[in-house]
Amino acid sequence: MKNLIVAKFDPTLFALLGGIFTLSLTALGSSFVFIFKKITPKISDFILGLSGGIMLAASVFSLLLPSIEISKNSKTPFFIPPILGFIFGTFFLKLLDKIIPHLHLNSSSPEGLKTGFDKHILLILAITLHNIPEGLAIGVSFGSITSNKLEIIIPSLVLALGIGLQNIPEGAAVSFPLRGIGFSRSKSFMLGSLSAVVEPLFSLLGALTVTFFSSILPYALSFAAGAMIYVVVEEVIPESQSNGNVDLATLSTMAGFATMMLLDILFSY
Repeated sequence: MKNLIVAKFDPTLFALLGGIFTLSLTALGSSFVFIFKKITPKISDFILGLSGGIMLAASVFSLLLPSIEISKNSKTPFFIPPILGFIFGTFFLKLLDKIIPHLHLNSSSPEGLKTGFDKHILLILAITLHNIPEGLAIGVSFGSITSNKLEIIIPSLVLALGIGLQNIPEGAAVSFPLRGIGFSRSKSFMLGSLSAVVEPLFSLLGALTVTFFSSILPYALSFAAGAMIYVVVEEVIPESQSNGNVDLATLSTMAGFATMMLLDILFSY
C-alpha cells in the first residue's frame, strides 16, 4: 500500500498525465471543426488573445515567481537563476525557430532550415514548435514537487488546468484555418490535435530533468517561462492582431491573463 501511495504521487507520472490532459483538451477544441462550419476572424483573434494572456500569466505566477522564491535559498545571488534561466529559455526557442523548418498558418514563406517538406509537414512543425514550451512548463512544475501534501501539488495542477483551458480554443484556432484553406474536416481535426502531441513528451522530459538534477530547478522554471513568453510575444499576440481587431485582441489577452491570475490566487494561496 505504501509503494502504491508513493507511485500515486510520483511527479513524473503527474507530469505525463498533465501533458496527456492538455493534449486531450486540444483535441476537444479541434473537434469543433466537425460541429461548426467556420470561425470568423474576430472570434479567431479573440481566442488567440485569450490564449496568449493565459500563457503570460502562467509564465509569471506558476514559473517565474516560484523560481524567484526557490532561488532565495540558493548559495548564488537569488536573482541569477531566474534571469539566466529566462534568457536561456528565450534563446532556446529562438534557436529552434531558426533551425526547425516550419510554416505559420497566415504566412506563405517557410521559416527555419530549407527542406523539401510539403506544406502539411511544415504546418505541423510550426504547431509543434509552439507547444514545446507548454509541455516543458508542466513537466518542470510537477518535477518540482517534493512532498505528497495537497497544498504543494495544487499550483502544478492549476498550471496544467490553465494550459489545458487555453488549449481548447487554441485547438479550434488551428483546425478551422486549416479547414478554410482546403483541408478536410478529418485532416483539420487530426492536425489540430497533433499540435499538442509534444506536450506529454516534453512534460515527461521536463519532470525527469529536474527530478534527477534538483539543483537546476529554479533555472528550469524560468527557462520554461522564457520559452513560453517568447512564443506569446513572437507569434500569438502579433497573429491575434493581424486582422485589424487590435482592441478586441488586446482586451481578450488581458482577460486571459486575469483568468489565469484568478485561478492561481484562488487555488495556490
